[in-house]
Amino acid sequence: MESKFTFAQNVIKEAGKLLLQQMEDIFDITVKSTNDDIVTSVDVAIQTFLMQKITVSYPKDHFLAEESDNQQAISDGNVWVIDPIDGTLNFVTQKSDFAIMLAYFEQGVGQFGLIYDVMADKLYAGGGIFPVTCNGRELPVFDGRPLNQSLVACNTGMIVQNDHNILAVLQNALGIRNYGCAGLSMAKVLNNQLWAYFSNVYPWDYAAASILGQSLGYELLTLDGQTVDFISREKVVFLPRQYKADVLHLLNKNEQNWA
Repeated sequence: MESKFTFAQNVIKEAGKLLLQQMEDIFDITVKSTNDDIVTSVDVAIQTFLMQKITVSYPKDHFLAEESDNQQAISDGNVWVIDPIDGTLNFVTQKSDFAIMLAYFEQGVGQFGLIYDVMADKLYAGGGIFPVTCNGRELPVFDGRPLNQSLVACNTGMIVQNDHNILAVLQNALGIRNYGCAGLSMAKVLNNQLWAYFSNVYPWDYAAASILGQSLGYELLTLDGQTVDFISREKVVFLPRQYKADVLHLLNKNEQNWA
């Protein structure tokens, strides 16, 4: 497993170099479902690069990848979950605040995850038997601080709709942020910069962080407290495990006060 983990770190860095080269050129943009749901030719190129590299080294492995028909269930064999550019809107409009993400599973068990902030050259990596690090610096476990001394990140649409009574939780925080990139938002949770992250995301958006967070005291759940299905788009929360019961109580009991 150690050689596979090393390979993953190397190949995601190579993908980052390719992305930096291609973002300087003219690239195609295609609208998928709505104007804010887009894919670029760079997304496709990065995903193709990663899949080809992995297939050459590990020909029996499978993929759950955003920009293709490769939708292997993570419970079925050795599966790489790929998000070639998480935060594509940020990539197109700002050239910052986006990430490349990889997660590796064996028979449904997460072995390691990687979130690569390309522009900042920060690689969050680890999980499973590996320590969770940022550029080699081991990250501490959750420090236990309460919500009222912390910031959270949340999808703006969920705030407007007060989805699952979410305002009852958010009003207890010091403030709310929205970075437009699930991977970097959850990396900020892992780095003790945010307390929690709420959003409506796909498996490739959360797979890496779900593995990275386990050994640091974090958990990824749907807003009604269920385990994510790694199949569909779901409304989720990534939060400190020790406060899970308090958050779920507010989200699902229509109450307004922190437990």
